[in-house]
Parts: sequence; structure tokens; C-alpha cells
Amino acid sequence: MTRPKITVLCEDKQHESFIRRFLKKRNRQIYAVLRPKTSAGAGEQFVRDHYPAYLDAIRKRGGVLVVMIDSDHYSRAQRLKQMDVACHQKGVLPLTRGDKVALFIPQRNIEPWLAFLYGEIVNETDTYPRLERERECRKHVDALEQMCVAGKLRAPAPASLEAACREYHNVF
Repeated sequence: MTRPKITVLCEDKQHESFIRRFLKKRNRQIYAVLRPKTSAGAGEQFVRDHYPAYLDAIRKRGGVLVVMIDSDHYSRAQRLKQMDVACHQKGVLPLTRGDKVALFIPQRNIEPWLAFLYGEIVNETDTYPRLERERECRKHVDALEQMCVAGKLRAPAPASLEAACREYHNVF
């Protein structure tokens, strides 16, 4: 059976490293990764600007789109609404139930996910330190993979990570 081509659209190198490692652990092969150059400005704006075109492309050509965008100071629902508005502005039908799209939206940013996966009890409003190097997320992804194999995240898990797991399972 041929696996679908996966395109990743994300904000930064940390998102890219995390998603690459996770999908590799899940035996998924990435076709393309799109993220802004480090000096290109706001990563979330890059994702919102490019999302409609890639959503349209997977509808026409097939494949899977994995999007990672921080919610920053917005709720998940507000960020999803912004993504729909971006689609309307570009003349693209917003996300529908049948689309092969997984939207990973960490509350604020990815750092609470990383702290949780490192074994900490976290909330999604506090500030957590960044990793020194993006590739250091390997042990975090390994922990997530173990939880995926077990079929359940350790409690209490960040709500946005639980939502991302549901997204993954709905698409794959």
C-alpha cells in the first residue's frame, strides 16, 4: 500500500524538528516541509499566509497536510477561525471534515508540550524554557511515541497536546 505524501507547514525549526521526529517514529515519510526563513518575521503569519494554498493543493492532488501553529495568546478556536478567514481571503473553501489535514496548535507555544514530555506537570499559561538546540527534542518525541503506543497520554496532559493526538488519529 502506498502511503500518502505528507507536507508539513510550520512556524520554526523547533516545530519542524518535533514533527519530523514524531512522523519518523510513526513510520511516516515527509514529502516537503515549509517554514519561514529565520529572518522572515512572524512564523504564525507565514503559516496563515501559506495554509490556504496548501489546503487547496492536497484537495486537488491528494496527500496529507500537517500544520503546526502556536496559538500564542489566542484560544484554539480563535486560531482556527483565523485559518478559516485566511482561506476566505484567498478564495479557498475552509477546512472540512473530510480534508486530510492535521492541525497541531500548542497553547501559547510548544515549550509546555516539551516540558510535559520531559516529565513535568505543566499548565499551558506558564512560560517554559526553550531547548538549546531544536534537535534536543528527540527524548521528548520518544516519550510521546511511548504514550502513543500505549494509547494514552500521561495525566494530566496539556489539552492542546490531547487535541493534537486526536487530530493525528483522525487523519492517519
